[in-house]
Amino acid sequence: MPILALAWKSLLNRRFTALLTIVSIALSVALLVGVERLRTEARSSFASTISGTDLVVGARSGPVQLLLYTVFRIGDATNNFAWESYQDVAGHPSVAWSVPLSLGDSHRGFRVLGTTPEYFVRYKYARGRELAFRAGSVFDDLYDAVVGAEVAAILGYVPGDRIVLAHGASDVSFARHADKPFRVVGILERTGTPVDRTVHVSLAAIEAIHAGWQSGAPLPGMQVSAEQARNMDLTPKAITGALLGLKSKVATFRVQRYVNDYPSEPLTAILPGVALSQLWDLIGIAENALLIVSAFVVVVGLFGMLTALLTSLNERRREMAILRSVGARPGHVFALIMGEAGVLTLLGIVTGLALLYVMLLLGQPIVETRFGLYVNVGGPSTVELGLLGAIAGAGILIGTVPSYRAYRMSLSDGLSLRL
Repeated sequence: MPILALAWKSLLNRRFTALLTIVSIALSVALLVGVERLRTEARSSFASTISGTDLVVGARSGPVQLLLYTVFRIGDATNNFAWESYQDVAGHPSVAWSVPLSLGDSHRGFRVLGTTPEYFVRYKYARGRELAFRAGSVFDDLYDAVVGAEVAAILGYVPGDRIVLAHGASDVSFARHADKPFRVVGILERTGTPVDRTVHVSLAAIEAIHAGWQSGAPLPGMQVSAEQARNMDLTPKAITGALLGLKSKVATFRVQRYVNDYPSEPLTAILPGVALSQLWDLIGIAENALLIVSAFVVVVGLFGMLTALLTSLNERRREMAILRSVGARPGHVFALIMGEAGVLTLLGIVTGLALLYVMLLLGQPIVETRFGLYVNVGGPSTVELGLLGAIAGAGILIGTVPSYRAYRMSLSDGLSLRL
């Protein structure tokens, strides 16, 4: 304790350099632990993009590809599957609810999703949170549309605005369904999921805008007006995918096997959580790279402490000589410098954690509102404590370098240095 008290007084005598060293370590600690916290919460939020859905069904394809185009609206479906097949699957005794999905159209760069009103009740995200409307309500008329928060923000839509959908992902003039404009009737709250970037319409609306179309183009002489489409049978012929909720989790693999072995056409049923894990494994390299960069920042901060301590040693030879003159041994000098390194490292870690929690408290509402990512402000996790322990150990290890140098200098100098 006397050595630590002496080390503290020594640091106070060089408070400006010590403060800079503490700030450097604190920023490094805040960055490293912050990246780990965001990485963990992002993984959890990523896995919660879709919650409460037991199976996702689509035409035969890989699990990741099926998840990408049905949930994340990335890429295109390999194929659609028949409406009759969907009804058979939805009618399975173990299926509690089902929501059909129809993709393939767009609006000014945003995907259009054809579905049913039940989608807004059954689709959940972020650990079971439900979709909520910022303005308006679910579609009711054939040509009603509900837009996500990002669509409304970027394009400036409010309920009552008229929009035109386009066939396919390219919003070009010859592919637009300009003869059947839609009216925005609802705007969803921001979720931080692909829902924010989606225009939602009814399944019947998808059939209506494609009446008189074949192979992605209107048939000559087969133009169907918006009013004529209302009087047609708009039962879907095929859909892109479906979300299923089961009566019991025990039935998950039984229903999955039923879908995968469906005799009428090749289908695939995936567990969203499993497919999300596979997808995360593909993109996890980026998060690991960011964590490595943060670790190197910590190393730089600790080497900054090493540089500061080594630089001060030559200036402190008189101090070491005075200590020797009053009875301090070389081991005491070694312990003094080690104590300074330990105090600097400890204060840097504590300051870094305090800085991180202040940033989390201030930024949590913004991050959740803007990106839909809930960041927990709880205590450090086991992994984070391990990182902090590693930083403390590295600080002490680095402190041995200037400590040993001071030890050697005190041996060689003795009292020979003029006071």
